[in-house]
Amino acid sequence: MLRTHGANHKYFAITRLNVILICLVLFMLTISQGLCQEHADETKDQIGIEAEKSADGAFSDDDFDSFEEDLQVESVSLRDPFQSVNRVIFTFNDKMYFWVVRPVAKGYKWVVPTPARMGVKNFFDNLEFPVRFVNCILQGKAKGAGSELARFSVNSTIGILGLWDPAKYFFHIEPRKETLGQTFGVYGIGHGFYLVLPFFGPSTLRDAIGLGGDSFLKPVTYVNPYTLSLAISSYKYMNVASLRIGDYEAMKEAAIDPYNAFKDAYLQYQKYQVAE
Repeated sequence: MLRTHGANHKYFAITRLNVILICLVLFMLTISQGLCQEHADETKDQIGIEAEKSADGAFSDDDFDSFEEDLQVESVSLRDPFQSVNRVIFTFNDKMYFWVVRPVAKGYKWVVPTPARMGVKNFFDNLEFPVRFVNCILQGKAKGAGSELARFSVNSTIGILGLWDPAKYFFHIEPRKETLGQTFGVYGIGHGFYLVLPFFGPSTLRDAIGLGGDSFLKPVTYVNPYTLSLAISSYKYMNVASLRIGDYEAMKEAAIDPYNAFKDAYLQYQKYQVAE
């Protein structure tokens, strides 16, 4: 009885943390509305000024084309009102990767062969089936939901609890990547503003809320004690990092400004995922 009470207490503790996170982010969204409106007014004023110049003959055709391109870039850009804080967190994540994650991942890679690490990745991907399945339903993607259900059934049985992916290699059922953040995007909810989350990296206000919502659908969230749940999640991300050593380094080395490079890459990726 005591153990059950303790488990319930920890469950509600986790739930309260998620609710507090969501409320905090919603509060930040409210603040951002004023900032976004102010930015929109400034943009409209600038458009009016440039239009008047064009009417007076101040613009050549080339100038107008350049101005039009600037407007197109503006339309896909995202407000970054907390850039100074975001850059600090970006630097923190960068140091964590090079000082902790990368050395541990390289040691883990040296000890554990690639097939075993791929099996671990497949297992966790299969375990998070509820996230993809529910968001497919919320997005009205019946075919996607059916594919996810089929993949889970096949991989959990023939694939030995998801350690293998026969659904992909034998039945050609490709995995999907659906999250609550993408579901919000399908509903027409904007990003809000850009964020860099400690440990998680690039995100937005919308996707940060989605991340908290998705956690309720992940079985690992309900593992007790909480420290064990955290350890399992950390191991999952460490295993993924061991399979991608070199990707982060290559992108950072190729970028003039890594902060903006990762920001743009993330936003383009999310735009593609929502439109898919």
